[in-house]
Amino acid sequence: MPSPVQVEKQGETIAKFRVLIKGPIDAVWREITRTDAPIPAFFNSRMHVNTLAPGSRLAMRSPDGKVTGVVGEILEFDPPRRFSHTFKFTNFNDPACKVTYELEPRGDSTQFTLTITDLPVGTKTAKQMLQGGVMIASTLKNVIETGRPSFGTRVLFTIFKLMAPFTPKKCLSEHWPV
Repeated sequence: MPSPVQVEKQGETIAKFRVLIKGPIDAVWREITRTDAPIPAFFNSRMHVNTLAPGSRLAMRSPDGKVTGVVGEILEFDPPRRFSHTFKFTNFNDPACKVTYELEPRGDSTQFTLTITDLPVGTKTAKQMLQGGVMIASTLKNVIETGRPSFGTRVLFTIFKLMAPFTPKKCLSEHWPV
């Protein structure tokens, strides 16, 4: 079955991923901005922030909080339509890029668009972001429409958990305060 995610690459440093989700905009917004539990669409990471507002630092951490995979700074926060932040993998020495999540109501559905800008061309970050964009959009769709990620994504989360002991020490959350 083909992916419902539409991929639009606009040049070397920009990528867009779009999907129509059967669900209200508020449900989609709640899911991508939650801080009280892991976010399956964000590789089961939990968002840690002091406040969801421009200028605040954020960290995407493992469900137990011990490992930080991504850090950034919130650039825009306009509920329930737009959320944007810088994005840097803690395990790579690549420059940060910018991610923007845009939501648009479409009847009883929500159009979700993930735009990645300032991708550092030819880096591990660029490779991971281009692969991850489809998974983020499709997992978000599954979670809103069915209440859970696909079976394959749940298996991937189990593999992440099993691989946790092999995470580089520089990714430990003690090195990445919010």
